[in-house]
Amino acid sequence: MVKEIWYSPVIGVQLVVKLGIIGYKNHAERLLNILDKKRDCCLEFIYHPTKKIKDVRGTNKISDLLSCDGILIASPNNTHFSYLKKLEKFNGYIFCEKPPVVLRTELNKLKKFKIEKKRKIYFNFNFRFKKINTLFEEIIKDKHLGKIININIISTHGLAFKKEYRKSWRSKGNPHNVLDTVTIHFIDMLNFHFGKPKKIQYHPKSVAKTGTAYDTVNLNMIYGNGVDVQILNSYASPLVNEISILTSNSWIVFRKNEFIIYHPRDTFDKKGFFKDPPIYKKLKIKNDEDYHKSLIYSLDDFIFHIKNNMPFDLKFFNTSLQVNQIIIDLKDKRI
Repeated sequence: MVKEIWYSPVIGVQLVVKLGIIGYKNHAERLLNILDKKRDCCLEFIYHPTKKIKDVRGTNKISDLLSCDGILIASPNNTHFSYLKKLEKFNGYIFCEKPPVVLRTELNKLKKFKIEKKRKIYFNFNFRFKKINTLFEEIIKDKHLGKIININIISTHGLAFKKEYRKSWRSKGNPHNVLDTVTIHFIDMLNFHFGKPKKIQYHPKSVAKTGTAYDTVNLNMIYGNGVDVQILNSYASPLVNEISILTSNSWIVFRKNEFIIYHPRDTFDKKGFFKDPPIYKKLKIKNDEDYHKSLIYSLDDFIFHIKNNMPFDLKFFNTSLQVNQIIIDLKDKRI
């Protein structure tokens, strides 16, 4: 499958970026669907080590991917490092889904990669591109809204009760798959704004009991600026996506595709008693669309760097490994 070279009167002739992807189901399929609609790249190979993929681009030879400008790793979490290691001498760019690795030994080896290699690896923490992340920054900067006291995050759905879950890598092997796959996004987003947490308590459990991995995670975190955070991620409950932020002068809620700021604190009834503050600001944000757009922005950023032969800022590699380190420390009970 080869796309035609397209022409822009502004930037002139633009060569299409050649890509290959490792993985073809679940999240990899989301990336495939986005890439197939883009005009500035061509997905030439879809790799799986053993299975025959029903697509003309399917291959069982990883060597086929080496002719590409960029390779995407969207395979199960516990395979990420093995592919990063196999591609250590690949001269192109690598887009790797989070987490970068799942074991401490892998993390230590990844830290030893050469600097020029690190600057060609892009770990996909796409929550950095979500609208809610931008709003977080606005809330922090807006002193009128008050100082953030507490953040409560709930992100759940009922995957653990579906038949396909029992057969998938998410339900077995690594017992901390929810932490590696879901919770890591929120820790990364919070660290982006508040730095590394001073204290974390990690409480995993199995609710559905349909696999050997934990299906539910509770985290309590304290950041250096005094912000307390609670995170609940689960594969064993109804679909809930909710973030509640309590400040000294406002209550900010994101739920059911709405972002609402209730403000100010000093709102009284006729008798002088406190009452619920009025709506100060209200936005519609469709969570599914926002997530999809964050993937598009993340892929756009990756392709932009390839097209312009630009290395990635080393701080993004290092911050990705920092949050990975936190996750591994939690699993090893070192925090």
